[in-house]
Amino acid sequence: MSDNGDMKTASPFSLRLTFEERARLEEERGDQPLGAFIRERLFEGKQAKRRRGKRPVKDHRQLAKLAAMLGQSRIASNLNQLAKAANSGSLPVSKETEDALQSACTEVRRMRFILMRGLGLYPNELDAP
Repeated sequence: MSDNGDMKTASPFSLRLTFEERARLEEERGDQPLGAFIRERLFEGKQAKRRRGKRPVKDHRQLAKLAAMLGQSRIASNLNQLAKAANSGSLPVSKETEDALQSACTEVRRMRFILMRGLGLYPNELDAP
């Protein structure tokens, strides 16, 4: 706090720890973020509540689902191969190629929808564009 009592954004504070001290903190913190754990211990749980961003994540499961989909997909690799073929002039534009591109676009739109819903921007299926 400043001298007049207003809350201000604090500047970062750096602290050097031995390997053993850091390991002890990491072990004791459990699932809690290390900074929050140190702050709680230092101020005995009596510190001011920290503000979160304007749009906190609404649904971690949806975001995990998206991450899994991205990890399993070959979309980036396939799009890169298509771009190389198009640049070299060796990409034949057939019905099969067009269908594959449409399918890739549909999957990207689906991932975008899941991400937006996970961020709370589309609360349910009816809100989707």
